[in-house]
Amino acid sequence: MLAVDGLTVEFGNRTLFKNISFVINDKDRIALMGKNGAGKSTLLKILAGQQKPTSGTITTPKDTVVAYLPQHLMTENSRTVFDEASQAFAHLFEMEKKIEELNQQLMERTDYDSPEYYKLIEEVSTLSEKYYSIDTTHFEADVEKILLGLGFTREDFQRPTSDFSGGWRMRIELAKMLLKNPDILLLDEPTNHLDIESIQWLEDFLITNGKAVVVISHDRTFVDNITTRTIEVTMGRIYDYKVNYSQYLVLRQERRIQQQKAYDEQQKMIAETKDFIERFKGTYSKTLQVQSRVRMLEKLELVEVDEEDTSMLRLKFPPAPNSGKYPVIAEELTKDYDGHIVFKDAHFTIEKGEKVAFVGRNGEGKSTLVKCIMGEIPYTGKLSLGYNVKIGYFAQNEASLMDENLTVFQTIDDVTPLELKHKIKDMLGAFMFSGDDIDKKVKVLSGGERTRLAMIKLLLSPVNLLILDEPTNHLDLRTKDILKSALNDFDGTLIVVSHDRDFLTGLVKKVYEFGGGKVTEHLEDIQGFLRKKKMENLREIERKK
Repeated sequence: MLAVDGLTVEFGNRTLFKNISFVINDKDRIALMGKNGAGKSTLLKILAGQQKPTSGTITTPKDTVVAYLPQHLMTENSRTVFDEASQAFAHLFEMEKKIEELNQQLMERTDYDSPEYYKLIEEVSTLSEKYYSIDTTHFEADVEKILLGLGFTREDFQRPTSDFSGGWRMRIELAKMLLKNPDILLLDEPTNHLDIESIQWLEDFLITNGKAVVVISHDRTFVDNITTRTIEVTMGRIYDYKVNYSQYLVLRQERRIQQQKAYDEQQKMIAETKDFIERFKGTYSKTLQVQSRVRMLEKLELVEVDEEDTSMLRLKFPPAPNSGKYPVIAEELTKDYDGHIVFKDAHFTIEKGEKVAFVGRNGEGKSTLVKCIMGEIPYTGKLSLGYNVKIGYFAQNEASLMDENLTVFQTIDDVTPLELKHKIKDMLGAFMFSGDDIDKKVKVLSGGERTRLAMIKLLLSPVNLLILDEPTNHLDLRTKDILKSALNDFDGTLIVVSHDRDFLTGLVKKVYEFGGGKVTEHLEDIQGFLRKKKMENLREIERKK
């Protein structure tokens, strides 16, 4: 369906890809994997036709529809949510308008025997045949179905898109893409702005839709559930596996072991050859053998070992200072904005050492409650922090708050205690900053790289209450594993706002659900919570029937 042949991409003196080729077939569901900076997003832009390669070709059959969802998009406009989503059918509206204009011309003209008149008849016939071959009778129902699936309510349909946050506007763009029914869907981090229910809906849609999908995502559960093929981008090459992500990890490790073995054997042979050349280079009887070995080394193609999988590295938060038994207590906690109640009469107690998740649909108050705990916004009711609580806070926009003119190294060096200065390069390396990367200025970093840098700053502060608001957005899977491991070992209290099921699994033991103006406590882990919610949803359906 889409063929990539001999693709090479160069930026200055850096080669991102070199002579890569692969084919996307009908119904392929592909995960594009690789560490941040490997070129995944660039490759997706090239497939979408938004960026040109240095050399190589991308070919698709005629009339193939390719739809692309980048990480960041959507400009301001005054359309309603429903009208903006309906723009997926804009080409059909234009076609309908053109047919009306042509029919009007046919009615007004009287030169029935002229070539121009016959040409007009031919044009309107061709256009009408194309238009009526497309079923548009249910387009409004299709728009409604997609918007509801992505978490909008019917009350939202007539609100202007300018009312909505960037995350919700991203959903509108996703709705437009899905409504176009593309042959190939290219998605760059589609789950970043979706809550758990919307992610599950999107999974079902992509699996049953039966079209080709190429996705970049940090959500392991999402990737494992929807994909059947994994293409890894690494060191300018690609490796194509006909398996999902979890199976790919096993095969990748086997490949790397084989590479390392071949590399070690070759290095041993090179050392022995150089030793022979050095010992006999002045010996007349060995001249031909020495020259032969020199030529052999010059022509030798060196074995390369792919980047080491840093997910096995372990980071540790500093020991948490002692705090009171109950770091956070809320009683009759209420927050409203101009009469709109976000949550009302919330009661909960978070104990020392607990790891809890705040989950729920976007806009239901998760980040708002975090801001209340941080003392950033007013509220009514009672909210008290325990004795000696020291908060470490990672905001959703944390990555954008750093000084853009500092280098990576300076950013960390400025906040590192004297006794940890010698470990700065180790920490940067664990979060995939190595070599020249540490001298890059913050302003040239990608969103994922900035998030990783902000995360390192958190690791340097001795705190006993960690509050993380969507910490995994833009983090690749390996970095996320490092962070999750460090949080599991953290001996303080953790509140994490997240929609990432895989990240929350095995990390949190209690879930606070936000919705309908309430904060509901669930005394189980995220998997137990999800199982219970699905049962509740079934009961709701039965009640409606």
